Amino acid sequence: MRKINQLVGLLILCCASILAQAHAAEQASESKAEQVERLEEKIDNLQQPLYTPFIERYLLDEVKTIRQQQIALEAQFTEKLANAKLESSDRALRYTADTVNNVFFIITAAASVLVLMGWRSLRDIKTQIEEHVASKVSSVSLEYEKRLADVEEKLKRRSEQIISTQEEIARANQLHALWMRSGLENNPQQKVKLYDEILELNNDDVEAITYKADAVLELGECEWALNLSTKAIELDEDYALAYWQRACAYAALGQVDVAVEDIRTALEKSPALSAELTQETMFETLHEEESFKSLLN
Repeated sequence: MRKINQLVGLLILCCASILAQAHAAEQASESKAEQVERLEEKIDNLQQPLYTPFIERYLLDEVKTIRQQQIALEAQFTEKLANAKLESSDRALRYTADTVNNVFFIITAAASVLVLMGWRSLRDIKTQIEEHVASKVSSVSLEYEKRLADVEEKLKRRSEQIISTQEEIARANQLHALWMRSGLENNPQQKVKLYDEILELNNDDVEAITYKADAVLELGECEWALNLSTKAIELDEDYALAYWQRACAYAALGQVDVAVEDIRTALEKSPALSAELTQETMFETLHEEESFKSLLN
């Protein structure tokens, strides 16, 4: 009896829960229906549109643009895919055609060679090929040997030029050092030695000969200075300082007329020397001469 009561109680609880769920579902459906009705009433009672015409136009244009872009993209993709397939097909056809043409060319060339060679045996063909290759190799070897000889000759000339240039540079540096030493030297004898070293490197250095004549003149060797000045003039007739130095030698020897004549020539070739006329100690004996005074004026 007690079990029956328990079963009855369970059935009552199940029925109660089912009825509660059904009641909740009916209330939810009624609430949804009420919400729909309220939305419909709100839409019917709208006084102005939800969107302005400009916003609607903008949205429509954007949708239209997106659709056009989508269509263009599909068209481009289709076109590229078709072109790719067409190019691959063309390449395959060209490759096939070229292969067939090459095969026919090879066959034709082989047949032509056989006909021209009079159907000679393979041994003759091999012999001729070897001879042809040997002659070709020989000619190529001779050509490369000739080119190699030319390259060696050019390298030799270039090496000689480089060595000559290096020697010239060393010689120029040595001359520069000797000129620097001569400019700093106060002893006439040492100057003469330095000028001799310069002339050993360059026999025709007119400037070195002229400065040597000046140093010799300081030592009292007038004849020697005269000879050196004359040699400098013979090497360069336009070198004014050589005439000036010879005039000093003539003045030291007492030969006034030729001294004045050389002074005049020196001034004609280099007018800047006129500032040195009154300062040159070798011309002190000429200051009373009328010809020398005319040069001063």
